[in-house]
Amino acid sequence: MVRGRALPCATMTTRRSSRLYWLIGRFGTNRLISRIHPPVYRLFGGRGFLGRSFGMRNVIVTTVGRRTGRVREIPLFATEVGERLVLIGSYAGRDQEPAWVGNLLAHPATSVRMGRAEVPMRARAAEGEERERLWALAVRAYPGYEDYQRWTSRRIPVIVLEPADAPDASTAADPAAAAEAEVDRDDAATEEGAA
Repeated sequence: MVRGRALPCATMTTRRSSRLYWLIGRFGTNRLISRIHPPVYRLFGGRGFLGRSFGMRNVIVTTVGRRTGRVREIPLFATEVGERLVLIGSYAGRDQEPAWVGNLLAHPATSVRMGRAEVPMRARAAEGEERERLWALAVRAYPGYEDYQRWTSRRIPVIVLEPADAPDASTAADPAAAAEAEVDRDDAATEEGAA
């Protein structure tokens, strides 16, 4: 995973008041802030508070509208799990699902700006046991997600972004299958190079 230069912030493991999480959520999902954040993030290379805030990594995710086809840049909190990024579609506890969730699921090929680097990734929804484990990791990093879940009747989606060159999610769950897929790719590359 490409790591940008950012303030060394610990995760927000100390539980804060629900009012603070409400304020963070409303500020972060504000339409004006969401439009201003990406160009400012690019200008400063995601350094300082733009790269990490409240113990969370700030990233800019590029989505394609499933209805409009328009390209949009969305500033989001991300939890890093190895080379994967975990995004939580909380929308600050509103009952409406954020549009970026449906857009990523409809068009999973995306790019993510982390600091000055732009990384091609592939999106998918986490389900079952994986979703529960990743949800727990995200809540440990940012306890406000618990409040957001309590404030809405919908089940908040957990979206996983994996490097575009990673093995398919179906093989990633099985380390042996993932290793086998990687060997197959290496063999194919070797055969192409020999031809």
